[in-house]
Amino acid sequence: MSKKILIVEYDVSFHTLYELILDDTDYRIIHAYDENDALAKVEEENPDLIILDILLDMITGDTFFLFLKNIPKYADIPVIIASNYPRQKYKSLKEIDPTLVILDKTAINETLITEINAKIG
Repeated sequence: MSKKILIVEYDVSFHTLYELILDDTDYRIIHAYDENDALAKVEEENPDLIILDILLDMITGDTFFLFLKNIPKYADIPVIIASNYPRQKYKSLKEIDPTLVILDKTAINETLITEINAKIG
């Protein structure tokens, strides 16, 4: 059974990019376009990994991350945050989850597969 990756991203073009990057893998991609959709998908799909945009609709990605980490049944799901903002801005999140990966969206093509495989491959 293939592992499931939940993409939480409001921008449809990034969903397309992630699909292209992950096209030759066995990972099953689940799409969520806002935090409400994401929470529903986490509950129904129990993903193996979450790729989380920092900008969402009603809340920010870091707030959603903190919310998930405070729910015991979801706390161990690995998260990769994709952002155009400097990594330094989210350094404190690594204190909550030292395994958190923060990727620069402008270089996502080169690093995403490596980080996913390191987490759940």
